[in-house]
Amino acid sequence: MRLQKYLATAGVASRRKCEEYIVAGKVKINNMIVAELGVKVNSNDIVQFENKIIQIEEKKLYYMLHKPKGYITSVKDENGRKTVIDLLQNKNERVYPVGRLDYNTSGILLLTNDGDFAYQLTHPKHTITKTYLVKVDGTVSSSEIQSLKNGVKIDDYVTKPAKVEKISEDDDTTTLQIIISEGKNRQIRKMCNKVGHNVLDLKRIAIGNVSLNGLKRGKIRELTKDEIAHFKIL
Repeated sequence: MRLQKYLATAGVASRRKCEEYIVAGKVKINNMIVAELGVKVNSNDIVQFENKIIQIEEKKLYYMLHKPKGYITSVKDENGRKTVIDLLQNKNERVYPVGRLDYNTSGILLLTNDGDFAYQLTHPKHTITKTYLVKVDGTVSSSEIQSLKNGVKIDDYVTKPAKVEKISEDDDTTTLQIIISEGKNRQIRKMCNKVGHNVLDLKRIAIGNVSLNGLKRGKIRELTKDEIAHFKIL
C-alpha cells in the first residue's frame, strides 16, 4: 500500500493532505524520514506521523456533523482556534473532515477514517452536488439568478452551471438555494459577490441526497448504512 493511502486509511488526514505531510518531512518509516511520494508500506513497517506511531484501524467510522460557525475544518489549528474535532463525542477516535466548510459557514460536514471514502468524495473526477442556503444583501434580480445558473467568472475560472432558486426576500435581503457540483475555495461567496451581492449567512444543507435532516447545530451522528452506500456509489 502506498504511504499516503496508508496514512489516510489510518485516519491521519485526506490522501491529498497526507501527501503534503510526506513532502514536508513529517512522516517516518522505520524511524527514517520519507519525503518522497510513491513509497510503499508493508505489514512489517513502523509508520510514524510527527513521531507518533500510526496504525490502520479495522473499524471504519463515518459521521455527519452540523458544523456551527466559528470552527476550523481541520484536525488541528496552529493558531489555537477551535476545530471541528473539538465537537467529537469520543475524543479518542481518529477521524478527519471530508472537504471543507469556511470558518463562517455552517452546515453538513462529513468525517471519517476511511481514506478511500474521503478520496471518492473530494476528487474532482467525482461529481457530487452540494446544496446551500444563502442569505445575501439586497434584491436578487432574475437576470442575476440566470447568471449564477449559467456560470460566472471568478478568479481564473468560470463556474459550472448551477441550480438556483429564490426562497424568500424582503426589502433588504434575499435567500437563495444554490446547488453546485464543484467545490472551489469560497465558491458560493465569490459567485454571489460577482453578481453584486454580499453573503450575510451561508449554510450547507445537503451533500448529494444526504441532508442534515433535523440534526441540531454542533451535534454529530453516525451515517446510516444507506447514506454510506449512497456516497460509495456516486
